[in-house]
Amino acid sequence: MRIVLASNNAGKVREIQDLLAALDLEVVPQGALGIAEAEEPHHTFVENALAKARHAARESGLPALADDSGICVAALKGEPGVHSAYYAGFPRSDDANNRALVAALTGATDRRAHYYCVMALVRRAADPEPLIAEGRWHGEVIDTPQGSGGFGYDPHFLVSELGRTAAQLTREEKNAISHRGKALRRLLLLLREEL
Repeated sequence: MRIVLASNNAGKVREIQDLLAALDLEVVPQGALGIAEAEEPHHTFVENALAKARHAARESGLPALADDSGICVAALKGEPGVHSAYYAGFPRSDDANNRALVAALTGATDRRAHYYCVMALVRRAADPEPLIAEGRWHGEVIDTPQGSGGFGYDPHFLVSELGRTAAQLTREEKNAISHRGKALRRLLLLLREEL
Protein backbone atom coordinates (compact mmCIF):
# COMPACT_ATOMS: atom_id res chain seq x y z
CA MET A 1 0.00 0.00 0.00
CA ARG A 2 1.29 3.44 -0.96
CA ILE A 3 0.48 6.37 1.31
CA VAL A 4 1.43 10.02 1.13
CA LEU A 5 2.79 11.67 4.25
CA ALA A 6 1.45 15.21 4.53
CA SER A 7 4.60 16.82 5.87
CA ASN A 8 7.72 18.52 4.58
CA ASN A 9 9.30 18.61 8.06
CA ALA A 10 12.37 16.38 7.75
CA GLY A 11 12.33 15.46 11.45
CA LYS A 12 8.69 14.38 11.39
CA VAL A 13 9.14 12.49 8.12
CA ARG A 14 12.09 10.54 9.57
CA GLU A 15 10.23 9.72 12.81
CA ILE A 16 7.07 8.57 11.03
CA GLN A 17 9.01 6.51 8.50
CA ASP A 18 10.92 4.86 11.38
CA LEU A 19 7.64 4.05 13.15
CA LEU A 20 6.04 2.62 9.99
CA ALA A 21 9.11 0.67 8.84
CA ALA A 22 7.75 -2.70 10.02
CA LEU A 23 4.57 -2.39 7.97
CA ASP A 24 4.06 -3.21 4.33
CA LEU A 25 3.57 0.47 3.47
CA GLU A 26 5.42 2.69 1.04
CA VAL A 27 5.42 6.09 2.76
CA VAL A 28 5.99 8.91 0.29
CA PRO A 29 6.59 12.42 1.69
CA GLN A 30 4.38 14.94 -0.06
CA GLY A 31 7.39 17.00 -1.12
CA ALA A 32 8.61 14.06 -3.24
CA LEU A 33 5.36 14.40 -5.19
CA GLY A 34 5.66 18.16 -5.57
CA ILE A 35 2.84 18.84 -3.11
CA ALA A 36 3.13 22.10 -1.20
CA GLU A 37 2.24 22.39 2.48
CA ALA A 38 -1.43 22.92 3.28
CA GLU A 39 -2.80 25.94 5.08
CA GLU A 40 -3.21 25.40 8.83
CA PRO A 41 -5.77 28.06 9.76
CA HIS A 42 -7.52 26.17 12.54
CA HIS A 43 -7.34 26.58 16.31
CA THR A 44 -7.17 22.86 17.08
CA PHE A 45 -4.64 20.17 16.27
CA VAL A 46 -7.31 17.79 14.96
CA GLU A 47 -8.71 20.27 12.45
CA ASN A 48 -5.23 21.11 11.16
CA ALA A 49 -4.26 17.43 10.86
CA LEU A 50 -7.41 16.71 8.86
CA ALA A 51 -6.87 19.74 6.61
CA LYS A 52 -3.32 18.58 5.85
CA ALA A 53 -4.36 14.97 5.21
CA ARG A 54 -7.25 15.97 2.92
CA HIS A 55 -5.01 18.37 0.99
CA ALA A 56 -2.33 15.70 0.41
CA ALA A 57 -4.94 13.11 -0.62
CA ARG A 58 -6.61 15.56 -3.02
CA GLU A 59 -3.30 16.53 -4.64
CA SER A 60 -1.90 12.99 -4.87
CA GLY A 61 -4.93 10.75 -5.36
CA LEU A 62 -3.47 8.51 -2.62
CA PRO A 63 -4.46 7.79 0.97
CA ALA A 64 -2.81 10.37 3.18
CA LEU A 65 -1.45 10.51 6.70
CA ALA A 66 -0.92 13.79 8.53
CA ASP A 67 0.07 14.83 11.97
CA ASP A 68 -0.36 18.10 13.76
CA SER A 69 1.62 18.48 16.90
CA GLY A 70 3.17 20.99 19.22
CA ILE A 71 4.23 21.79 22.73
CA CYS A 72 1.66 23.01 25.26
CA VAL A 73 3.00 24.79 28.33
CA ALA A 74 0.92 25.01 31.51
CA ALA A 75 2.18 28.46 32.59
CA LEU A 76 1.36 29.82 29.12
CA LYS A 77 -2.22 28.45 29.14
CA GLY A 78 -1.37 25.83 26.51
CA GLU A 79 0.71 28.02 24.20
CA PRO A 80 2.53 27.72 21.85
CA GLY A 81 0.09 24.87 21.03
CA VAL A 82 -0.97 24.88 17.37
CA HIS A 83 1.41 27.81 16.82
CA SER A 84 4.49 25.83 17.91
CA ALA A 85 6.15 25.74 14.48
CA TYR A 86 5.93 29.52 14.06
CA TYR A 87 5.94 30.68 17.69
CA ALA A 88 8.68 33.25 16.99
CA GLY A 89 7.17 34.23 13.63
CA PHE A 90 8.19 33.65 10.03
CA PRO A 91 10.31 32.16 8.60
CA ARG A 92 10.11 29.09 10.82
CA SER A 93 13.18 28.63 13.03
CA ASP A 94 13.69 26.09 15.82
CA ASP A 95 16.32 28.29 17.47
CA ALA A 96 14.10 31.38 17.42
CA ASN A 97 11.11 29.38 18.70
CA ASN A 98 13.16 28.00 21.58
CA ARG A 99 14.46 31.45 22.52
CA ALA A 100 10.90 32.83 22.45
CA LEU A 101 9.62 30.00 24.66
CA VAL A 102 12.38 30.38 27.24
CA ALA A 103 11.83 34.17 27.27
CA ALA A 104 8.07 33.72 27.75
CA LEU A 105 8.78 31.56 30.81
CA THR A 106 11.14 34.04 32.48
CA GLY A 107 10.30 34.04 36.19
CA ALA A 108 7.80 31.18 35.89
CA THR A 109 8.17 28.47 38.52
CA ASP A 110 5.70 26.12 36.84
CA ARG A 111 7.62 24.60 33.94
CA ARG A 112 5.24 21.71 33.20
CA ALA A 113 4.64 21.05 29.51
CA HIS A 114 3.54 18.32 27.21
CA TYR A 115 3.93 17.55 23.57
CA TYR A 116 0.61 16.77 21.89
CA CYS A 117 0.06 15.01 18.57
CA VAL A 118 -2.97 14.18 16.46
CA MET A 119 -2.53 11.74 13.58
CA ALA A 120 -5.19 11.65 10.87
CA LEU A 121 -5.45 9.12 8.06
CA VAL A 122 -7.83 9.62 5.13
CA ARG A 123 -8.38 7.01 2.45
CA ARG A 124 -9.35 9.77 -0.01
CA ALA A 125 -9.80 13.54 0.21
CA ALA A 126 -13.52 13.38 0.97
CA ASP A 127 -13.25 10.44 3.39
CA PRO A 128 -16.22 10.80 5.81
CA GLU A 129 -14.63 8.44 8.36
CA PRO A 130 -11.02 9.48 8.87
CA LEU A 131 -8.99 7.51 11.36
CA ILE A 132 -7.84 9.83 14.15
CA ALA A 133 -5.57 9.14 17.12
CA GLU A 134 -3.78 11.29 19.66
CA GLY A 135 -0.80 11.08 21.97
CA ARG A 136 0.67 13.15 24.83
CA TRP A 137 4.20 13.21 26.22
CA HIS A 138 4.72 14.97 29.55
CA GLY A 139 7.82 16.79 30.70
CA GLU A 140 9.02 20.25 31.59
CA VAL A 141 10.74 23.15 29.86
CA ILE A 142 14.33 23.94 30.85
CA ASP A 143 16.21 27.14 30.05
CA THR A 144 19.50 25.66 28.87
CA PRO A 145 19.37 23.34 25.84
CA GLN A 146 20.78 19.85 26.26
CA GLY A 147 21.47 17.31 23.52
CA SER A 148 21.85 17.47 19.78
CA GLY A 149 19.25 14.98 18.57
CA GLY A 150 15.62 15.48 17.70
CA PHE A 151 14.21 18.76 16.43
CA GLY A 152 11.91 21.57 17.45
CA TYR A 153 11.75 22.11 21.20
CA ASP A 154 13.48 18.80 22.02
CA PRO A 155 16.68 20.34 23.54
CA HIS A 156 14.50 22.25 26.06
CA PHE A 157 12.00 19.44 26.79
CA LEU A 158 13.15 17.53 29.87
CA VAL A 159 11.66 14.06 30.23
CA SER A 160 11.49 14.04 34.02
CA GLU A 161 11.44 10.27 34.59
CA LEU A 162 14.56 9.83 32.45
CA GLY A 163 16.43 12.94 33.57
CA ARG A 164 17.27 13.70 29.93
CA THR A 165 15.87 15.98 27.28
CA ALA A 166 14.13 14.65 24.19
CA ALA A 167 17.23 15.76 22.26
CA GLN A 168 19.41 13.42 24.37
CA LEU A 169 17.39 10.33 23.52
CA THR A 170 18.19 7.96 20.70
CA ARG A 171 15.66 7.83 17.88
CA GLU A 172 14.50 4.44 19.13
CA GLU A 173 14.06 5.71 22.71
CA LYS A 174 12.15 8.76 21.54
CA ASN A 175 9.87 6.82 19.21
CA ALA A 176 9.01 4.39 22.02
CA ILE A 177 7.66 7.09 24.36
CA SER A 178 6.94 10.23 22.34
CA HIS A 179 3.59 11.85 21.61
CA ARG A 180 3.98 11.01 17.91
CA GLY A 181 4.91 7.41 18.63
CA LYS A 182 1.89 6.98 20.92
CA ALA A 183 -0.49 8.57 18.41
CA LEU A 184 0.81 6.51 15.51
CA ARG A 185 0.61 3.23 17.44
CA ARG A 186 -3.01 4.04 18.35
CA LEU A 187 -3.75 4.88 14.73
CA LEU A 188 -2.26 1.57 13.60
CA LEU A 189 -4.53 -0.29 16.02
CA LEU A 190 -7.52 1.42 14.40
CA LEU A 191 -6.20 0.55 10.96
CA ARG A 192 -5.69 -3.10 11.90
CA GLU A 193 -9.26 -3.27 13.26
CA GLU A 194 -10.54 -1.98 9.95
CA LEU A 195 -8.44 -4.34 7.85
